[in-house]
Amino acid sequence: MEKKDLRIVFFGTPEFAVESLRRLVEGGYNIVGVVTMPDKPAGRGHHMYQSDVKRYALQQGLHLMQPVKLKDEEFVEELRNLHADLQIVIAFRMLPEVVWAMPRLGTFNLHASLLPKYRGAAPINWAVMNGDTETGVTTFFLKHEIDTGDIIEQRKVAIGRHDNVGDVHDRLMLLGASMVIDTVESILNGTVKTTPQAQMLTAGEQPTPAPKIFKDTCHIDWSRPAEALYNHVRGLSPYPAAWTTIVDATGKEHSTKVYATGEPEPKPESERPGTITSDGRRMWVACGDGRLEIKQLQVAGKKSMPTDAFLRGFRIEGAHCN
Repeated sequence: MEKKDLRIVFFGTPEFAVESLRRLVEGGYNIVGVVTMPDKPAGRGHHMYQSDVKRYALQQGLHLMQPVKLKDEEFVEELRNLHADLQIVIAFRMLPEVVWAMPRLGTFNLHASLLPKYRGAAPINWAVMNGDTETGVTTFFLKHEIDTGDIIEQRKVAIGRHDNVGDVHDRLMLLGASMVIDTVESILNGTVKTTPQAQMLTAGEQPTPAPKIFKDTCHIDWSRPAEALYNHVRGLSPYPAAWTTIVDATGKEHSTKVYATGEPEPKPESERPGTITSDGRRMWVACGDGRLEIKQLQVAGKKSMPTDAFLRGFRIEGAHCN
C-alpha cells in the first residue's frame, strides 16, 4: 500500500499534537479526518476558544469532528464511515474501545515519557518536578487501561539542569513528530514490532504515575527542601506555574506565580521557611534546608516581571510567603 492510500484519522488538541499532524500532512499522508475537543469559552471575555489542532485542520481543509461524547452513536457512525486503516492519538482524552478498536491496523498513541514511566496526563511536568535528568517519547498501541499498551518505539532526550517544562515540551514535540512518521512507516511497511510494557520493568519495579496537575499541586510548600522546590518551580514553568502567597507587613495577601528561581543556596539557621530577605534588587525565600532566589514572578492582576522590577513597586520589609 502507498502512503496516499493509507486512510488515517488523527485525534489531538494542543500545540504538542499539531507538529505531528503537520508532518503527516506535508509528508503526503492521507488524513481523512481530524478529531479534537469542542470549542469552549476562555479568558475574561469568554470568547470561544478553538484548539490548536482545530485551527490547523481548518487551515488545511481537513475533515473536522468535535464530539462532546466519544460514545455518541452519531459520532461513532461518522467515524466508521471514514473507513480509517489507522488512527493516531496525541494529547487527547481517553478513547472508548468502540473507537480505538475500529481501524484494521489499530490505534497508536504518542506519549511524552519513556513508558512505563509517567503514565498519566502530565508526564513532562512530573519528570522535571521530580528532578529527572532524562525523559523521552513513546509510541504504543492502545488497549483498555490508559497508557499501558505494547510499545512500538521510544526515543530519549536529556533534561538540563536549568530546563523548565516549556523547554522540554518543545524538544519532545519535535522528537515525537519525527517518531510518529517513523511509526506510521513501520506499520505501513509491515515491519512494526512491539514490546509489552511489563518486560521493561525490573523485578519489583512499578510504573510511575503522572497525574493531572491541579492548583493545589502547584502551591509552593516552603518547608520542603530547596532542591525539591527548585525542581517544582521549573517543572511548572511557564504553565501552569508554581504559586505562593506573599503576605505584606500589613497582612494583605498577594497571590503570586513564580516562574524562575536561582540554584539552591545555604541560609542562616534562624530563617524560618517562607522568610523573605532582599537587598533591594534581589529577593530570597527561605526553604526547609536552604533558600531560593526568586528571579521571575507575577502578582495576581499584574504582568510577569523580573524581581528587580517587582521590588521597585512593592514594600518587601516585613513580608513573608505562605
